[in-house]
Amino acid sequence: MSTYVATFYTHLSAQLSCRRLQQSGCPAQMMPVPRALSSSCGTCVRYEGEGDRRELLDSDAEALYELLSSGAYRLLWREEEPM
Repeated sequence: MSTYVATFYTHLSAQLSCRRLQQSGCPAQMMPVPRALSSSCGTCVRYEGEGDRRELLDSDAEALYELLSSGAYRLLWREEEPM
């Protein structure tokens, strides 16, 4: 099982995503964004799962990272910024 951190553009989007992840059985919690990452709203969702469960994240998600055993974060996905 891996640990993931999803960042969001809005606090509401983080809340909705956390709720969906929890309802699907993933241990998930909202928390401040780690200093190593940046986020528009300052709130992220940290969760564990078999696979990144990206389909459960709200459409206003900013980025998704995997927490590596070294403590570093690996970017898995980032929303393209509108032109």
